[in-house]
Amino acid sequence: MSIVALSIDAILPALESIGVSIGTTNSKDNQKLITMIFLGLGFGQLIFGPLSDSIGRKPIIYMGFILFVLASILCVFAPNLEIMILGRILQGIGLSAPRTISIAMVRDSFSGDYMAKIMSFIVAIFILVPVVAPALGKLLLDHYGWKAIFNSQLIFGALIMIWLWKRQPETLHPENQIKISKDLFINGLKEFLKFKTSIAFTLISGLITGSFMVYLSASQDIFHKQYGLVEEFPYIFAALAISVGFATFLNGTFVLKYGMYKMVRAFMIAFTSIPVIYLAFFYGQPNPSVYVLVGFFGIQFFAIGFLFGNLRSLAMQPVGHIAGVGAAINGFVSTIMAVPIATYIGSFIETTASPLFIGFMICGCASILILMILKKVNKTASLSTT
Repeated sequence: MSIVALSIDAILPALESIGVSIGTTNSKDNQKLITMIFLGLGFGQLIFGPLSDSIGRKPIIYMGFILFVLASILCVFAPNLEIMILGRILQGIGLSAPRTISIAMVRDSFSGDYMAKIMSFIVAIFILVPVVAPALGKLLLDHYGWKAIFNSQLIFGALIMIWLWKRQPETLHPENQIKISKDLFINGLKEFLKFKTSIAFTLISGLITGSFMVYLSASQDIFHKQYGLVEEFPYIFAALAISVGFATFLNGTFVLKYGMYKMVRAFMIAFTSIPVIYLAFFYGQPNPSVYVLVGFFGIQFFAIGFLFGNLRSLAMQPVGHIAGVGAAINGFVSTIMAVPIATYIGSFIETTASPLFIGFMICGCASILILMILKKVNKTASLSTT
């Protein structure tokens, strides 16, 4: 999963340079280099997830990485924005294999709150990459040019694949393999839709991922253009990534004590309250001091750190018997929801960061509403069976 984070975050400092190289003049077009990789991540999961339930987890990861290599080469030699976007989409499709199958492998091996603990550990490692990725991207950009960023991803990915080959056993046992058929995905989808909990937490994952994706795609624009912090941006990005990672690390301990659902409910309220406070002070006003903005971002992302792993674990908990298809549907829906959310909200970010906090607030309110509906549905179902 760390390859995914590296491919997204390492190019952030280079968006402007890449734009100049491929002939774009609008910074909004450069944001597409971030959002479009998520589009590929979403659709690719529908292919690789179901296939992994049939032919195994590790072969699918190898297939995805080969596609990622070819797509990266396409990006390096892209002559214009259209080809670069195609390359980023194909990169996303390739990366959807390790991203999705990682979740399926966890579900193959663990369940319940302990699964959430393992997921928190994995996400914590995943979050450490954005701490160093922008700084690494800036270093490569300054000394070797933006193409070196893509080349470094291939080297890093190759090392990961060797490690996977040598150290990670196959987690899909032969007795759990599902025969390949044209109805493999359809049958899996029907099974997934039986579980209201999986549906609800998948939708919430899409809302939270979408609001966070706005930050990923617009952060360079905010700190470069609105604050003029070009050289400082990689370090600000790293500090905020540490906030998410620290929360994710703590979640591994707290989730065993309080449980996944209570953690999600508490930090969903926090996630929604923080932007309300920000907007109460700064809506309709110029940007506050960068220290104030980074402070609010840090608290917001601290709440997100407690949500990412738990939401995915809650969605996957009932569907362990179709872990590959389940991870694919969960990842596809949450990502495909996230892309239009990020694109729409990001289009309003021009002179202030307030639209980003409005997006956080709206997504948080919608998520809390889904939680309330789920609670009511479960209560009704419980009463009807007694």
